[in-house]
Amino acid sequence: MSPRWRNEFGVAGVDEAGRGPLAGPVVAAAVILPPRRVLRGLDDSKRLDAATRDGLATEIRRRALAWGLGWADAREIDALNILEATMLAMRRALIALPIAPRHVRIDGNRSPSLENLPFACSSETLVGADGLDAAVAAASILAKTWRDAWMVAADARHPGYAFATHKGYGTPTHLSALEALGACSLHRISFAPVRVRLVS
Repeated sequence: MSPRWRNEFGVAGVDEAGRGPLAGPVVAAAVILPPRRVLRGLDDSKRLDAATRDGLATEIRRRALAWGLGWADAREIDALNILEATMLAMRRALIALPIAPRHVRIDGNRSPSLENLPFACSSETLVGADGLDAAVAAASILAKTWRDAWMVAADARHPGYAFATHKGYGTPTHLSALEALGACSLHRISFAPVRVRLVS
């Protein structure tokens, strides 16, 4: 384990994937890792290639003391805004944990509400935590791989948008498909690149 990694007993790391795309859910994961044990190759999901992320996600699910996933779909994002939808997804990930953490560490500078959770715990936010905290890095990998797999599956249900390739991000291919096909039920209508193409 790199000296920079924190890995503390009873701490749940929380991170999200999918705030920026034009389509699909925003997904959060919460992970409690066993203390003083190394997951070789663990890192911020953005620094890993897809094959490495997938392999690590399998190891995380197998070796973590607990993990949970939560998400907010496109309609919830449109209704709440992306920040509040992300907080909702994080809260849902924490509720999904089968083991109560004593402390929660969240990547970023905002924390979801911890009121009325099925457990009591302290919390902190830390910008760049997915590169500093082992549990947060593990959460970033689970959130990213689950969301990517979801978007690949969505490609078959919504042909023509190439969701399996760009995962909902605003690539030229995706924007061209929006121009030709219009929006589908997975699109975030409140996001400007989608909205302007609906009224043009």
